Amino acid sequence: MSKPRDLLEVFLQPGEFYFGQANTRIKTILGSCVAITMWHPVLRIGGMCHYLLPSRDKDVATQLLDGRYGIEALQLFVREMARRATAVREYEVKIFGGGNMFPSLDKKGPALEIGARNIELAREAIEKLGVTPAAQHVGDVGHRHVIFDVWSGDVWVKHQRLNGVTRST
Repeated sequence: MSKPRDLLEVFLQPGEFYFGQANTRIKTILGSCVAITMWHPVLRIGGMCHYLLPSRDKDVATQLLDGRYGIEALQLFVREMARRATAVREYEVKIFGGGNMFPSLDKKGPALEIGARNIELAREAIEKLGVTPAAQHVGDVGHRHVIFDVWSGDVWVKHQRLNGVTRST
């Protein structure tokens, strides 16, 4: 499917979420953060989130969903699907990111394992929604450039390893 003439390009910063129509291309850059894409192949709608942490501090009480946290970013998806009278099982789901940005550090700890924790949350939360990811490009070291074309459902990933080796899919 060719690129739409009235193309809307959206660049997600960390913590942002976007859900749009078929004329949309969504881009982001990930390190230890994770992006999840969801695409409806019949309606050609979909979105992407870019979250930094699995969840927020339990002591923080608010009713506003915050895309910086994976569990809340997934709730943003569910809310958008409900607005369009669709269900999560109708969507193709893909997971990206969660890279180790500090592989030379020998110490382990929550701050250094954030990529792995973000990946784990994505997999567990999507499984709880009753969906199996259609594709995943997660872990390893380095960062990723991700481009999601909502009109086709294609997601393009360029993985830049920290040692300079590039891998595209």
